Amino acid sequence: MARAFQTRLAPPYLKQVRLRDDVAIDRARYPFNLPLFRDDDFQLRFDRAITIIVGENGVGKSTLLEGIAAIAGFDQAGGGPGYRPLDHSEALEHNGDRLQDVLRASWLPKVGQGWFFRAESFFSVARYLDRAALDAGALPPDFLSYSHGEGFLRFFEERCARPGIFLFDEPESALSPRRQFAFVKLLRTIAAAGKAQVILATHSPILMATPGAALFSMTRAGIDPIGLHDTDHYRLYREFILDPAGTVDAMSHD
Repeated sequence: MARAFQTRLAPPYLKQVRLRDDVAIDRARYPFNLPLFRDDDFQLRFDRAITIIVGENGVGKSTLLEGIAAIAGFDQAGGGPGYRPLDHSEALEHNGDRLQDVLRASWLPKVGQGWFFRAESFFSVARYLDRAALDAGALPPDFLSYSHGEGFLRFFEERCARPGIFLFDEPESALSPRRQFAFVKLLRTIAAAGKAQVILATHSPILMATPGAALFSMTRAGIDPIGLHDTDHYRLYREFILDPAGTVDAMSHD
């Protein structure tokens, strides 16, 4: 496991990721064929403790997070440095961890602690943590004894109380709207503590509204800063709240 992370510098610790200019990229292959990497000048700068990335499915949000996770030393299935919750030896798919070969990261300082959370692999990671604790003769955290949403929140609260860098891929997937506000409260606590950096991808306007967070929109044209009210997610939800029947009819009509 990574040694304790101590620094007097405030987050963000990861300052920037950009394409390397000293390696060749085959843009005919995934994930290098994503619109995000169409140009050689791709870069994403972080200037807040919390960065939120939004966008439609398929534009590369999760893939970029996987690449950053790989650079930070996290397994593509989730977990922290040194954790390998899943066996990838027979996996055939090519995931965003391949981006670590073409991305250059700028750190100040380099962080050796944190966590990469993926909703779809949460149960595998939770079981892994239980087994690791039992093997060490300790009580397991037992996150799976709670409801899906409660287990998520308990996991977040326990892990994110530590310094480091934390990556979340659609954490709202198992959270009710009320629980999403509880997660926003946790993000505000993390930012106020000044010891951790968070980068998350989401479809939730509630999470997008986290005070003080940097908000980016990822589209087929690239990635750019955006205001909450300008996101497609906010506009669509607003239309639905104002006219549920009309919006459902318009969006679901052939």
